[in-house]
Amino acid sequence: MGGARERRLPFAYRLAALLLRQPLMMVTKRDWRGAENLPATGGFIVSPNHISYVDPLVFAHFMFDSDRAAFFLGKESLFTVPVVGWVLRKSGQIPVYRGSAAAADSYRAAVAAVHEGKPVGIFPEGTITRDPDLWPMRGKTGAARIALETRCPLIPVAQWGAQEILAPYGKRVRLFPRRTMRVYAGPPVDLTDLYDRPIDTKLLREATDRLMARITEQLAVLRDEPAPVDRVDPRHLGVAETGNPGSADRHTARVGLRRRLRRAGKGRS
Repeated sequence: MGGARERRLPFAYRLAALLLRQPLMMVTKRDWRGAENLPATGGFIVSPNHISYVDPLVFAHFMFDSDRAAFFLGKESLFTVPVVGWVLRKSGQIPVYRGSAAAADSYRAAVAAVHEGKPVGIFPEGTITRDPDLWPMRGKTGAARIALETRCPLIPVAQWGAQEILAPYGKRVRLFPRRTMRVYAGPPVDLTDLYDRPIDTKLLREATDRLMARITEQLAVLRDEPAPVDRVDPRHLGVAETGNPGSADRHTARVGLRRRLRRAGKGRS
């Protein structure tokens, strides 16, 4: 690892990689798949599922080792954390200001990064999945919107294993025995038939659903089990859409999902 692209990264990015990559190599095993599907040149959107606070590091490790280090959209609160915030700002990461007028600035910054030839990482769920079994839930439309506006490749990524180091919203880190981090980048989601249609809510939902379906298919391969027939939508389960849902909300999500599937006559098999 370590070509011309790495040398062009901001100093803070290279410093963070230097400090974090070797410990990750020591405490994890890796099953990297699909790096050949990452465009060798030019900007693109790369979108993984979200299962743990640890998986951004795993995903970043995969992208760095694939010689296409990604620049991420991350919630603004992370940029105010001492040291961490400095690294994020100086390494070119993009803060997301949820529910404010500044949210448009994040979108414009991501579009500009794609036009500059950067891989931009966006977690389409926007938070750790609310699915009790950690399958991808209903995605937000930001990644699809940027891909449609810029007509750049939209790469679906599935990852599995980080939840064994740190459970969703957990506090206990389990480093040993070493867990295998599985990451699978698929071919670009085909959106070409959507390019000439007006970018409206219906179009964004169609593109986002295609992305989430591809991520789910790839995750089923990593997990070696069938994906569920129904995708969780936290709005229909009575749980918070962002932040730590707490044990009570997780129980509500599990019960609500089972009831909804029974009403629909579907199973999770």
